Amino acid sequence: MKQQSIKFKSINVAFTDEGKGKAVVFLHGFLASKEMWKPFAKELSRTQRVITIDLLGHGNTDCLSYVHTMEEMAEAVEAVLRHLKLKRYYLVGHSLGGYVSLAMAENNPDNIKGLVMFHSSAKTDNKQKKIDRGRAIKIIKRNAKVFINEAIPNLFNTKYKPYKRGINQIKKLALNTPKQGIIAALEGMKNRVDREIILKFAPYPVLFIIGDEDNILSYQDLIDQAKLPDNGGYLLLEKVGHMGFIEAKKETYRAIKKFILSN
Repeated sequence: MKQQSIKFKSINVAFTDEGKGKAVVFLHGFLASKEMWKPFAKELSRTQRVITIDLLGHGNTDCLSYVHTMEEMAEAVEAVLRHLKLKRYYLVGHSLGGYVSLAMAENNPDNIKGLVMFHSSAKTDNKQKKIDRGRAIKIIKRNAKVFINEAIPNLFNTKYKPYKRGINQIKKLALNTPKQGIIAALEGMKNRVDREIILKFAPYPVLFIIGDEDNILSYQDLIDQAKLPDNGGYLLLEKVGHMGFIEAKKETYRAIKKFILSN
């Protein structure tokens, strides 16, 4: 898929735009990039218009500052969508991408036709999670590779499969993420606000995709969040961790496609 870019403030923001039909915007997770969506985008762009975007400090999008808030990341995404003259679209956000999607939803709820929270949460970090992120930042400042090698395997449920190929794929994306981008994203996630109220009053359908073996997010907590919107639902994936787009590729792709076609 051909990469494009726009200027946002003083930096370049990278994205792809393929296909025709309903506009579907895919936002990647922490340490990843738009590259993680390639298999989904290739299939879905046959019938829909698919946009994938590198978030601030990830992939081929430059760093903007030393703290990338969810609001700033949302602004960068919105700049791309304005450039493409898109007024209505579906958002699919994996983990960090879900946090950014909710920041967008708070600003412009009427622009959103549907929201997929893909292993993501509307809640803010609890006290322990904030401490953990602070520790991670200290490790990254010393040696980002050590952090990446330890963090990535924990995103997968390796009790049933080794997922060596998937782990190496995400490690490769993570190792291409600049140290400043990693730290700025961690700072932004650590300080993000709770947005459960956005879900509760969402005027659009919301789908949660949840792994029952997710080491990052409690699946029961996400099920409870999925029940907040009037038009909410969820897909619970058995024996799946935080990386359903790899661990349950076919099932998650089908769920997203069905969600878009039926809303």
